[in-house]
Amino acid sequence: MTETCFSPVAALRSAVNRFRRDEEGSVAIEAAFYFPLLLAMFAAIFTLYDAFRQESISIKAAYTISDLVSRETATLDDTYIDNMYLLTQAMTRDTRDVSMRISVVYWDEASGSYGVDWSVERGTGLAVWNDGTINDVAEHLPNLPDQERVILVETWNNLLPIFDVGLDNFDLYNFVFTRPRFAGQIIFEGMRASDGPVHDDGTEDATL
Repeated sequence: MTETCFSPVAALRSAVNRFRRDEEGSVAIEAAFYFPLLLAMFAAIFTLYDAFRQESISIKAAYTISDLVSRETATLDDTYIDNMYLLTQAMTRDTRDVSMRISVVYWDEASGSYGVDWSVERGTGLAVWNDGTINDVAEHLPNLPDQERVILVETWNNLLPIFDVGLDNFDLYNFVFTRPRFAGQIIFEGMRASDGPVHDDGTEDATL
């Protein structure tokens, strides 16, 4: 009579082989393992997509405002700026944390520096120019001939991620400049004398 000697290694190897060949399983158990991971992946992808989409919308809104202002030939007023601010909010689909600043900037060859004809702001999110001049952002402005002017539009809004996937709130800041299209200078009511009509959206003098 032959006695069989028990071997732990052989038993373990046999158990591993049986487990490897076993094709039985439970869909519910496997789904319980993978479903949270899939949800996390979908949430991360959707959040990143929405962030890039919102960034694109934000910069398009800034270009739109800059283009509209550049086409004006009449004197602008506070009502016009308010409407541009409302348009920015509508385009970015955010009426909460949105700020906008419109400025007319020129280059003065004699002083070798930029100057500001006028600057108006809506909202409180944009950084204030430290010394009250354009020097803080001068390095981002284009090279201009003497007394040439550009319209500078700055917009800011805070992006809140849809899902908490490790992405913190961050600011969307846009810096867009455009030359006036039909006039040498864009005038703002009360800041510089002008013989042109005061812009009023309700009259035939309004130019859009």
